[in-house]
Amino acid sequence: MFDFKGQKVAITGATRGIGYALAEAFAQAGADVAICGTHEDAVQETVKKLAAFGGKVFGLRTDISSEDDCAAFIEGTVKELGGLDVLVNNAGITKDGLVVRMSEADWNSVLNVNLTGTFLMSKAALKVMFKKRSGSIVNISSVIGQMGNAGQANYAASKAGIIGLTKSLAKEFGSRGVRVNAVAPGFVRTAMTDALSEEMKEKAFESIALKRFAEPQDIAKAVMFLASQDAAYITGHVLAVNGGLYI
Repeated sequence: MFDFKGQKVAITGATRGIGYALAEAFAQAGADVAICGTHEDAVQETVKKLAAFGGKVFGLRTDISSEDDCAAFIEGTVKELGGLDVLVNNAGITKDGLVVRMSEADWNSVLNVNLTGTFLMSKAALKVMFKKRSGSIVNISSVIGQMGNAGQANYAASKAGIIGLTKSLAKEFGSRGVRVNAVAPGFVRTAMTDALSEEMKEKAFESIALKRFAEPQDIAKAVMFLASQDAAYITGHVLAVNGGLYI
């Protein structure tokens, strides 16, 4: 069981799916949690749910592709929670399509949110972390960023870019006591995968050694490990949590 009592943890894209599982897990472990999302109602509802765990909670509607919004979220986190120890860059979108049919707008929007958003939020958080010479950033990449996938060139490029960004930040800020790692999930059981037919699920299971999708909590545990002092000498690492989909 991880203990994050007294830690200040900021999580992007935390109003549903993996992001909410992350926020809930950190709150249950005693952390004060800051969350952001794109819809005000969802942000406020999530804040109410997390407050039930007893810690401080801060929420802000945020467009992570905006540098001003990212700065405001981190500034609000520090003000409302009293600091920042961990940042989890989870927010991301997909706009799938074959390259020959993919619009430049769909390419740019996925890169702007997934990759540029991770850069901008990390940049804002690092200004806080390197001053106190401690901190941990965990970026959510994807198995698709490692192996590629037809029809997801924009998403694959963004998630591969996150891996390169993770390693670069780890080298740049390691001397300041800041660790930067990534988790690369495979298929995760969410509302999206629940909607798949049984035939499609069985076909997916054929490629997964463990023959099941990950639960959101599986991803949360991996993130919490990398964010914790149990991983105090780990930085620049990409932890694959894909059930053996890509070995």
